[in-house]
Amino acid sequence: MNLQTASRKKAKIKMGLQGPSGSGKTMGALLAAYGICGDWSKIAVIDTENHSADLYAHIGPYNVVALSAPFTPEMYIQAIEVCENAGMEVIIIDSVSHEWENLIDYHSSLQGNSFTNWHKITPRHNSFVQKILQSNCHVICTVRTKQEYVLQEKNGKVVPEKIGLKAIQREGLDYDLSLVFDLDIKNYATASKDRTGLFFGKPEQKLSVGIGKLIKKWCNTESTISINEISKRISECKSIQELLDLYQQHSEYKDVLKPEFEQQKRRILINENVTKELSNRQQSSNGIH
Repeated sequence: MNLQTASRKKAKIKMGLQGPSGSGKTMGALLAAYGICGDWSKIAVIDTENHSADLYAHIGPYNVVALSAPFTPEMYIQAIEVCENAGMEVIIIDSVSHEWENLIDYHSSLQGNSFTNWHKITPRHNSFVQKILQSNCHVICTVRTKQEYVLQEKNGKVVPEKIGLKAIQREGLDYDLSLVFDLDIKNYATASKDRTGLFFGKPEQKLSVGIGKLIKKWCNTESTISINEISKRISECKSIQELLDLYQQHSEYKDVLKPEFEQQKRRILINENVTKELSNRQQSSNGIH
């Protein structure tokens, strides 16, 4: 166990591509993967989409690990290890939605208390996520989405209205990834989560080899502290002043990490209010007795 200065030159991108069927997730993942490593033989696709990865074999001789149901977290983990042991540089998991759907089906089949049954599900899912995050390969996860609607009253009538796309995966997966693109039906991608600072707030664009090259350059660029480390420090802040100091120390990342700063600020304020309320109740209780 050695202590060393955080450096981005050893970074491996953990990336998500979210979109409905036909939005170009698989092709986009392959192009970005080639831009990252520049060698088709070092790219592997873990295919859960009924051999759909084979449809793009004309663009290069990449590798495929075909999975079939049941799509358990353990099967995904085993497939990732096969790719790692084979010396792959980029692993595309197409898609991770089947893993979560498998766990949902398993949960619904369990008898007993529905809430306590999640204790049988969560550790398995967390092991899958940690396998992705701790892999020594670049990992690109495709995530299927479905359109969400709400009922709105218009001109005296109640009509359904689109409010956006919901990822078919457990909530919070995007928080663990360093980069997430949302794809539309025209194959245009917009960054909804970006710790690289390369794409957030930029105009929509189609995924390409060029985007992969930008990601590779970011991963290999020397940095005294990685943006992931700053993100971790944000979550560890216990006071508003501590959070403010961190914000000012790394102002170059303030736009990229602003949502995380704001989220942690809300958590701190909530904790302070809860602590204050408990203190008031304790003082009131002591006064009564």
